[in-house]
Amino acid sequence: MTGKLIPFTEGDLDAFRIGTWILGTGGGGDPYFGYLCVRKLLREGKQLSIMDPADLPDDAMVAAVNQMGSPLPAEERLTDPSTIVRAVRAMEDYVGIRFDAIMPWEIGGGNAFQPLMAAAVMGLPVVDADAMGRAFPEAQMTSFAVMDFKCYPLVMADIRPNTIIISQAADWKWLERLRRRVCTEMGAIAATCNPPRTGLEVKTGSHLQTITKALNIGRTVQAARREHADPVQAVVDLEGGALIFVGKVEDIERRTTDGYLRGTVTIAGLDFYGGRVLEIDFQNEFSVASQDGRPLVTVPDLICTLDTETGEAIGTEVIRYGQRVTVIVLPAPPLLLCDRGIELTGPRAFGYDIDYQPHLGSQR
Repeated sequence: MTGKLIPFTEGDLDAFRIGTWILGTGGGGDPYFGYLCVRKLLREGKQLSIMDPADLPDDAMVAAVNQMGSPLPAEERLTDPSTIVRAVRAMEDYVGIRFDAIMPWEIGGGNAFQPLMAAAVMGLPVVDADAMGRAFPEAQMTSFAVMDFKCYPLVMADIRPNTIIISQAADWKWLERLRRRVCTEMGAIAATCNPPRTGLEVKTGSHLQTITKALNIGRTVQAARREHADPVQAVVDLEGGALIFVGKVEDIERRTTDGYLRGTVTIAGLDFYGGRVLEIDFQNEFSVASQDGRPLVTVPDLICTLDTETGEAIGTEVIRYGQRVTVIVLPAPPLLLCDRGIELTGPRAFGYDIDYQPHLGSQR
């Protein structure tokens, strides 16, 4: 393939970790473990490069990869490059192709590091795009589903090693039902190579330049810290978002069911927000924020809970009583704001009897 490749170096890793964790909206898995793994690969001499999706030939074959499951098991089982590579190789063998590039299934959280691991081992470029523009818990909550691209085949692998191929599925929702059941049996965590995408499909049906976006968010946080400025406000300004609440975590209820981490975090307001209460529901990722019982922000807008002092994101699996947090909202990816996008990723897709109302920069 032709086109300029931009080196991705060890110096980019921490900014990428910070930015992807913020875009994870509480889910996608803690990126720290992937950060350590990719750093190790780079120090061993592996190389990584980022490719502009515009440079993809229309007939290029691209592997979209992730580690699916519940965030809690991901805290207990360290990520392994060989498992995600095995899923990609199994897809190549099944379809009878060789991939030209790797891309993230979701740019949020640790799943942004899965393609870096696979690409470093396989010697392939990473495309600067993803299928979610954030993190979401289900397969149909992607730009590929919004575009109604083919939803199969799909390969899943675990560490034992087991490998499962879903050769056909009726639609994206059926694919989610099938893969979720398999993932649960695998221990609620599985390396996944999603349906192969052509270069044309990536260019026309994914969220573009999201690796660059994550890097820019992380670098903005780093710069604010160096300058003793407010890193949370710096992110809000960069992304055209809004600060919606400042407080202390007062209660947290979470449970793992059907391969998801579900629950609610309750935050008691501080300072200007004193006397108010914010509740945020989550299904792996934060989905609906309600103030004093009234819905305030919903998916697909990004509800991000950050440490008030450092600007570090806080995941749904580790948020705890007593933490001082600032909750911000960032605009939803434009591809998700069409009628089909709202149907698949809006609050009703998560079981809420409420309609999506865009917040600030999210314009339908």
